Amino acid sequence: MVDVKEIKSVKLTPFTKMSASIYGILGLIGAILMLIVLAILQATGVIHQLGHFNLVTGLGIPLIVLLPIGAFFSTIVISFVSVMIYNALVPKLGGVKLELEGNEVENIPVISFSLILSAIGAIWAFIVGLVLAAVISPLFSLIGAISTMPAAANITANITNVSGATMPTGPEIGTAGILMSLVLIIGLPIIAFVFGFIWNALFAILYNYIVTRVAKIQLEFGQITGNLHELKHIPVLPTALAVALVYLLLGFIGILSGNYGEFISNFIIYFIETALIAILYNYLAPKIGSIKLNLE
Repeated sequence: MVDVKEIKSVKLTPFTKMSASIYGILGLIGAILMLIVLAILQATGVIHQLGHFNLVTGLGIPLIVLLPIGAFFSTIVISFVSVMIYNALVPKLGGVKLELEGNEVENIPVISFSLILSAIGAIWAFIVGLVLAAVISPLFSLIGAISTMPAAANITANITNVSGATMPTGPEIGTAGILMSLVLIIGLPIIAFVFGFIWNALFAILYNYIVTRVAKIQLEFGQITGNLHELKHIPVLPTALAVALVYLLLGFIGILSGNYGEFISNFIIYFIETALIAILYNYLAPKIGSIKLNLE
């Protein structure tokens, strides 16, 4: 029997702690792999241009420290803000819905899934655009002010005389900065929402109508009290296979742009990544606490 569940809210601290821990460990794994690659390059002398620079001690070992720490703390910020946005948007847009049969995700309703995730992406795009605009607008104003100085004006006049190209004036540079800021603050979130909605909708459609015939995402929830549930366990192989198959199918879009190998690399990368995330989640959940969410 299919049971439709809507994720009404996600508990902030458990989700952030689990996400940061997983990606901190993934960062460490990535750093170790990079260290091995650098050690091989160093031993074989493939890169001669570096001279006496030691790839292992100069780059590999610092990455062992910096990459896990960077992944851990950046994931804390991203997870914390994303959950806050999700919980705030659910009363207005509705939450992600899952049609479950036992622990198998039989169907992902397309609209609810795409709408909330693309809205979160659009808000992130607005935040990023706002930060970039706060840097770019004053920078363009400064360049515009400098360009009006006598020395800069003479240089601009000489360039115009030599090349024949009309150089922008100070006010024009300032105006360009304002227009670019508006594009970042308004245009970027709109683009992120539209393309995010299309991408998430394609993910759900491909999963619902094709991938579920081969493999299904499996999530084992346990009821704590009332509507409060915990994600107790993620079966590794079926979940990794299902996610990888969706991205394999999405990779076929790359063929349209002449990238014929993207669907294969998508399958391998997302299978490994999803499997590692599931393995780490199952290992960490009993130790640091599972993700908790309200399901209705």
